[in-house]
Amino acid sequence: MKLPLYQVDAFTGRLFGGNPAAVVILNDWLPDEVLQSIAAENNLAETAFVIPKAGICPLRWFTPTQEVDLCGHATLTTAHVLFRYYLHYLEQITFSTRSGNLTVARDGEVLAMDFPSRPGRPIEATDALVSALGAKPREALLSRDLLAIFDSEAEIRAFQPDFQRVASLDAFAVIISAPGDEVDFVSRFFAPKAGIPEDPVTGSSHCTLVPYWAARLGKWRLVARQLSARGGELRCELRGERVIIGGSTVEYLRGEIAVKSSGLAG
Repeated sequence: MKLPLYQVDAFTGRLFGGNPAAVVILNDWLPDEVLQSIAAENNLAETAFVIPKAGICPLRWFTPTQEVDLCGHATLTTAHVLFRYYLHYLEQITFSTRSGNLTVARDGEVLAMDFPSRPGRPIEATDALVSALGAKPREALLSRDLLAIFDSEAEIRAFQPDFQRVASLDAFAVIISAPGDEVDFVSRFFAPKAGIPEDPVTGSSHCTLVPYWAARLGKWRLVARQLSARGGELRCELRGERVIIGGSTVEYLRGEIAVKSSGLAG
């Protein structure tokens, strides 16, 4: 069986920037263990599996170690592939996912995703969190991810967390964030529990970041930057219980992978 495979950099206008994700095109779902094995073989933060359809496209996301319920950059890269090669006549694509229906629309040179807002609830900055990060945040909030707020971009850049301790925290991942020097806010994202020590650019984390910063800054349109080594920029908008997350994409490769029938056993 030959499966089309694409790799695209998300939330960047330059090759080798942003967050790379693989996109695998399917006609029907393969067994979950095969999807997980493909994601592990790709060894990227996320591999997206999609069934292109003129109506609603089923979409799933896998890290090298597990399936996840929401992923921004792999949704953006999937939309890039479908708009360019499979559904080029559409201006908007709707995906059916574990987080409900998600849409991605063309907005000039940018693709804009419509995601659920996931505001965090305030929690105590525990000793475990402080030990994992090596510093005490001014605020801590919990949604799917644990959000730790600091005072400056310089602090966010300098962090060297203890990934083993981060993985032991009771959250999918940890986000650290602060006001930006040139943008509204900056962040970094650590998910060692999911096999991703640091994610280059994370769309789903902005489902929690945007409602926090919109309320704090008193504005509903925001420009964000993720301060990983590759880096990336996101244009965000809070719309009630939804978050619009926009970014550019750059294609790195396309080809195909071979899955032998023995790999589909069971």
